[in-house]
Amino acid sequence: MASSQQSARPRRSEPVLITQAEPSLAEQHAARKRRYVITMAVRAVSLVLAAAFYQILWLAIIFAVLGTVLPWIAVVMANDRPPKKKLDANRYVAPRPDRILDDPARQRRAIEGGTVIEG
Repeated sequence: MASSQQSARPRRSEPVLITQAEPSLAEQHAARKRRYVITMAVRAVSLVLAAAFYQILWLAIIFAVLGTVLPWIAVVMANDRPPKKKLDANRYVAPRPDRILDDPARQRRAIEGGTVIEG
């Protein structure tokens, strides 16, 4: 594709490290669906347990409340995206003073035509 045909996208000022990139939207959606299904399965089990323990009132109430609250929790968790990572991607570290090439305090020597010139 020629450069005149490319769409103009805004570029980020900081480069993105691939090893720390967020999962793709499809992977995030699949993880949320999986979390929703697991939560709703726990809800179904808790409702069955509430019916099974109808003679032990306090246990039946705990399972019934759990079965009532879990759909709301499942929907909130399914709609929640993971938080954006706030990482310092620019990991520039200034060189040590002894590793700086342009040190004005250091004496320079040059060799021209076989003679050493101090400067």
